[in-house]
Amino acid sequence: MKNHHRMITMTRKICLVALTALLASASASVFAEPAPKQMKLFLLIGQSNMSGRGKVEAQDQVENPRIFMLTKDLQWMPAKDPLHFDKPATGVGLGSEFAREIHKADPKASIGLIPCAVGGTSLDQWKSGGPLYSAAVTRAKEAMKQGKLAGILWHQGESDSGNPKNVATYADRLDGMIGQLRKDLDAEKVPVVLGELIREFKTNDSINVELAVAAKKIPMCALVSSEGLGKKQLHFGAADLRTFGQRYAVEYLKLAKP
Repeated sequence: MKNHHRMITMTRKICLVALTALLASASASVFAEPAPKQMKLFLLIGQSNMSGRGKVEAQDQVENPRIFMLTKDLQWMPAKDPLHFDKPATGVGLGSEFAREIHKADPKASIGLIPCAVGGTSLDQWKSGGPLYSAAVTRAKEAMKQGKLAGILWHQGESDSGNPKNVATYADRLDGMIGQLRKDLDAEKVPVVLGELIREFKTNDSINVELAVAAKKIPMCALVSSEGLGKKQLHFGAADLRTFGQRYAVEYLKLAKP
């Protein structure tokens, strides 16, 4: 009788292990499914405030079945913060909330985010032919196998703000970089959205002026106001970045109207 009970117990354990493995396999296969074709793709470039340094909270981990992100290893997975992978401190950025707002405007569309921002980088480090620019082009072209580039989101300038020469040439250099990027990605008519730096930092004022100039020089381009967002610190907080993402979406949708 004891042997009989032992055999039943062992059988149950074996079945439980097998069932657990089966469920794990099924779960893995769900997440291994490829991202949909014909996604609306958005290239996220710039420095740390595009990458995001906001504290990740539960709401930032909620996945939307129609919003994807391209990983460091060029794999698609459901998007959640942090989107970027440039620094250990990477957290909430503006990209996720931007994508959620775009999805609200077009619920049937699938959205793909292409994170490429790197903290602490200057505009010169993003010029054509440099490693950051080349990596962004490579990642964008890989992503475009699954859809069409729909927008370019840029947030950068803190690293240039303290250098008068860099400030004086910022608008022209940004115009040139964006123009070349559009050519390299065959995306001459793709909307570009720029964002102001934190206004509480007085050293950012001159770059914000140049960003406004650049937005007028660059075709199909808009500038997002940072008014009321951020404090006297280098990075926007998570809540402000979510608001910033909403503002980016508002300006993008104005540009993207047929």
